[in-house]
Amino acid sequence: MKKSVRMILAVACLLIGLAAVANAAATDQILSRWGKKIKLIDREDQVSNLEIRATYYSTEYVEALVQSEAQKNLWTQQEADEYKYRLLNTLQLEEMIPIRIEFTNNGPSMHLGPFDVMVKLMIGNKEYKMADYDKRFNFKFQGEKEGLVFFRRYDEKTGKDLLKGVKQVRLIFSPTISPITDGRRTEFIWDIANDDPAKLFQGKAAVRFETDRLIKRLEKLRKDKAEEEAKLASINGEISTIQARLDELAKQ
Repeated sequence: MKKSVRMILAVACLLIGLAAVANAAATDQILSRWGKKIKLIDREDQVSNLEIRATYYSTEYVEALVQSEAQKNLWTQQEADEYKYRLLNTLQLEEMIPIRIEFTNNGPSMHLGPFDVMVKLMIGNKEYKMADYDKRFNFKFQGEKEGLVFFRRYDEKTGKDLLKGVKQVRLIFSPTISPITDGRRTEFIWDIANDDPAKLFQGKAAVRFETDRLIKRLEKLRKDKAEEEAKLASINGEISTIQARLDELAKQ
């Protein structure tokens, strides 16, 4: 009897282990799908090279990243939720399209400042400039450098969702980022037709974000109220002064 129990436990452990391995493999596949890499080699010396990696933070990628980190660090669900909340705060997915850019420059120093003219995002037939980026990209460097860049998710004038109905986005690097490009334009393309960032803001994450938003809104309203009350007090003071002067004049 004891032998059969041990056998059952061994089989169960094996199945759990195989499931974990399969799940980890599937997660790694998702992460690699959204993180694309290009390596450029200098045509003259055939040694100097530049590797560029770009990662688009899709809903699928963010969920896989959270799951991967939770598995590696043996997090509880609460710890995973906390990591996801902090990640979403950093990415600003409600308003922005975040992309991580990583350079490994084994060639001449790169001078990328101002960086916002070096990289554009093509949505449909229109190119868009960055709304914000990691300012470390502005300084010359060799070796490794990485950081986030942000593009607006909504049109500044109309408020239209720029990704609505769009199947692909294209990240385009200027040929002038490095002599190694030899005038070649580097591009990364992602299929984002089924991406829906709204799915990330559900459950506990949604509650925390809604709570934060309401707290910020409440703080603004209280500030506005204090300013309006100060204005009203000033107006009432002026009214009292004028009325007092009118009363004096009426007695003369």
